[in-house]
Amino acid sequence: METRSSVHVARDRFHLAWDPAVPPVATVASGGVVDFDTLDAGGGQLTASSTVDDIGTLDFSRVDQVNGPVEVESAEPGDTLQVDLLDFQPADWGWTASIPGFGLLADEFTEPLLRITRLPGATGRAEFLPGIRVPIAPFCGEVGVAPPTGPRSTIPPDLHGGNMDTRHLTAGATLFLPVFVAGARFSLGDGHAAQGDGEVCGTAIETPMRVRTRLTVRKDLHVTGPEFLTSPAGAGLPIGRRYATDGIGPDLLGAARDAVHRMIDWLGREHGLAPGDAYLLCSVAVDLRISEIVDMPHYVVTAHCPLSIFE
Repeated sequence: METRSSVHVARDRFHLAWDPAVPPVATVASGGVVDFDTLDAGGGQLTASSTVDDIGTLDFSRVDQVNGPVEVESAEPGDTLQVDLLDFQPADWGWTASIPGFGLLADEFTEPLLRITRLPGATGRAEFLPGIRVPIAPFCGEVGVAPPTGPRSTIPPDLHGGNMDTRHLTAGATLFLPVFVAGARFSLGDGHAAQGDGEVCGTAIETPMRVRTRLTVRKDLHVTGPEFLTSPAGAGLPIGRRYATDGIGPDLLGAARDAVHRMIDWLGREHGLAPGDAYLLCSVAVDLRISEIVDMPHYVVTAHCPLSIFE
């Protein structure tokens, strides 16, 4: 397969499982740019004119598709893939649903709900309910590389990334992912125009998305799970850059511990702090956030460190 400095992945080049056996649709050189055209998380089954009745006919075998995978030249197990998130362009509409049997309060909200939202573009505010306008901050809920073994569902996240639903991965952010297989095999999808931390009902404002990324192999960096540097600022997001480390697993407390351990490692690696001092600093200045709480059996807890404390 020809290696290029830039490639385009069309919306029909997708897969429905994280699996190193899925062949790449393109190969890009390290430092190359990849443009993705993605469908929404429903795989195009819902439209701007859909009604709540359409929720009952969703084919879940088509849900949470991801576009790719893209092979990155020279990536090897043990490396880190640096993903610079350059641009997100949502469609002019999106949908939010409560799907029976899914979500944090699935036992209470047993009837389907659906809301279609008109979107103003990649910035601005959208009227979600009469008199309620939410800031648009587009990102992709699914971002990841091939895991060491597969196939794995695209619904729960894991250390390779996947369905992290992390709303801070907007344009201008940089994500770092551990590489498990040769070529890394990067994919993304599940466009969101807006979402709160946790995505409690299981959907954000889901929308088709055009995404531009830059993929760079880092031989000098070895992360054990997703870590990221936020954009300097964004609508509805904390002001000022933060470095963040993820803990991912079937237990919220365990995920929180992992997030803090990775933050202690980063503080030592980047700022020379002894583990004890880093642990104390985590209590004083680092925020723990639940990034994703509904995609069982795994949750995502993120530790955010404001970079302003080092100025």
